[in-house]
Amino acid sequence: MTDLHLADLRKTYAQRTLSEADVLPEAVPQFRAWLEEAIAARLDEPTAMTVSTVAAATGQPSSRVVLLKGLPDDAGFLFYTNYDSRKGQELTAQPLAALNFFWPGLERQVRVEGRVEKAPNTMSTEYFQSRPRSSQLGAWASPQSQVIGSREELEAREEAVAEEFGEQNPLPRPDNWGGYILRPTRLELWQGRPSRLHDRIVYEWDGAAWKRSRLAP
Repeated sequence: MTDLHLADLRKTYAQRTLSEADVLPEAVPQFRAWLEEAIAARLDEPTAMTVSTVAAATGQPSSRVVLLKGLPDDAGFLFYTNYDSRKGQELTAQPLAALNFFWPGLERQVRVEGRVEKAPNTMSTEYFQSRPRSSQLGAWASPQSQVIGSREELEAREEAVAEEFGEQNPLPRPDNWGGYILRPTRLELWQGRPSRLHDRIVYEWDGAAWKRSRLAP
């Protein structure tokens, strides 16, 4: 086995700085500004985010990468999934989650925590029916997070769904598929700096307004 020398892998971050004077008063508009920079920089998958949820019964956290699909009213983070998936079941039992965006090309990350609610049905249906038809079929065919016997079984389910709907396009949205909106109560901006003395500015919602603070790296 090749010795990867993982402890020796390191990078010096020195592209940018982050001060209190650089950021907006509101958390989500500030996130939007950073996201627009990530998109303008042509980073790979700038909307990719890690979504972490917790099993209420055991306290076991789980994480997965999904794509951000909107910032409704500059007050929330929107993503879509199967409500019967593991994250869907965990959010039903414990509607709290954390998000993490990492943009290595800009030496930045953003951490978000908050409460999650289902998106309005009209919003979920509009988005579902805007997806490619193949993605719509996939959502109908996949019992997300459930054990299946083989890849062939999944493909057979997709073929059966395609036959059932014929040439219909768009398809109706499955009842167990739709959006979630995370309403943030905490959002942290992280800018890489030399000597691991990174800049960290955190927004915390006190029930009426956002409070900003600097954190030690």
